[in-house]
Amino acid sequence: MARNPKITFIGAGSTVFMKNIVGDVLQRPSLSGATIALMDINPQRLEESAIVVNKLIATIGVKAKAETHSDQRKALAGADFVVVAFQIGGYEPCTVTDFEVPKKYGLRQTIADTLGVGGIMRGLRTVPHLWNICEDMLAVCPQAIMLQYVNPMAINTWAISEKYPEIRQVGLCHSVQGTAMELAHDLDLPYEEIRYRSAGINHMAFYLKFEHRQPDGSYRDLYPDLVRAYREGRAPKPGWNPRCPNKVRYEMLTRLGYFVTESSEHFAEYTPYFIKEGRPDLIEKYGIPLDEYPKRCIEQIERWKDQAQAYRSAQRIEVEESKEYASSIMNSVWTGEPSVIYGNVRNNGCITSLPRDCAAEVPCLVDASGIQPTYIGDLPPQLTALIRTNINVQELTVRALMTENREHIYHAAMMDPHTAAELDLDQIWSLVDDLLAAHGDWLPAWARVGRKTEAA
Repeated sequence: MARNPKITFIGAGSTVFMKNIVGDVLQRPSLSGATIALMDINPQRLEESAIVVNKLIATIGVKAKAETHSDQRKALAGADFVVVAFQIGGYEPCTVTDFEVPKKYGLRQTIADTLGVGGIMRGLRTVPHLWNICEDMLAVCPQAIMLQYVNPMAINTWAISEKYPEIRQVGLCHSVQGTAMELAHDLDLPYEEIRYRSAGINHMAFYLKFEHRQPDGSYRDLYPDLVRAYREGRAPKPGWNPRCPNKVRYEMLTRLGYFVTESSEHFAEYTPYFIKEGRPDLIEKYGIPLDEYPKRCIEQIERWKDQAQAYRSAQRIEVEESKEYASSIMNSVWTGEPSVIYGNVRNNGCITSLPRDCAAEVPCLVDASGIQPTYIGDLPPQLTALIRTNINVQELTVRALMTENREHIYHAAMMDPHTAAELDLDQIWSLVDDLLAAHGDWLPAWARVGRKTEAA
């Protein structure tokens, strides 16, 4: 009898996200008998997630079974796939700290989970926990594939490949397919008729091609249509969040000739052009939602109270297919049926104009052999130049983690495009001191003392 896969969720208390992945998994015949091992440090969230999984299994009518664990290594034992989704330090205190401390220096952020001082701090908090999972995987499931959904994605992926190159891992994000759907909607075209090719780094990849299939089977470049729609005020159309009108990316399309895959609210803080102290005109013109991520966190916490109760009392939990790649990857590895996904992996020369050791986001073929990145070559020079400004920050953060050299935290902040556009060197140094002090025990021991304290 064929063996069924074991799928372990670390951070299973991210219930809504976990529900989407498990819902996708259980609808695939090859995975429908899986053992779903749920692990979280929060007993209440773990119990809520177990209720959801068991109701999904009953609703779909499959033979899968769920287990719950508070011990990470036990949850990982014998796993075939490891899905990681957690936020170290949560909304309170850590996200609040990442926003409020820089604000005292006049440094404003929108999301602060990928780059900037917020992204650097999140990387320092998060990577040691990912490394800990890698240690346990090498001990109890060395061949498992880690599907990593944690931000800062590029820093995390880079740090794992640097310290544990033998771990089979991919960083996953839904921005490539999500943005392609948005653009198709902006142009009133069916998403199924769009063909695209994207490459870069997580949250700063670009569509090198964005085309529409014609009735005769040929493809037409859609970039002229996107530029025209923006100039004529027909795009972007209103999206799911009225606070985020998506103008930044369209503006950058007119300057670079290519459209970036992550949202305007993210992109505004990866560059020095849009958020500037004393320039409210820019904030208004491009609709930049300052402090957006804390607002979303508060809304999410509120929503979850009702949602958790609804899940507890529901007899059935209906499932819709999500746009996440996880179940597609698992199905391809388990059955050998090939698929193509966009994944974050060690570059290794896929994008020849970026460093070999950085984390690149490229199309990957998935089959029984695992995840195989495809060759891209050089990116257009203006895209390479912009992406490198972000890689500088990622590289120095990873270097700080690998060498436990606190100096590199300051260097990373110095190189950040948005931070450097707003603050002078003394302010940057002082801000990093304040953030390290405020985060305290959430950081690894070597990073906990600020530079001034050390010198005293």
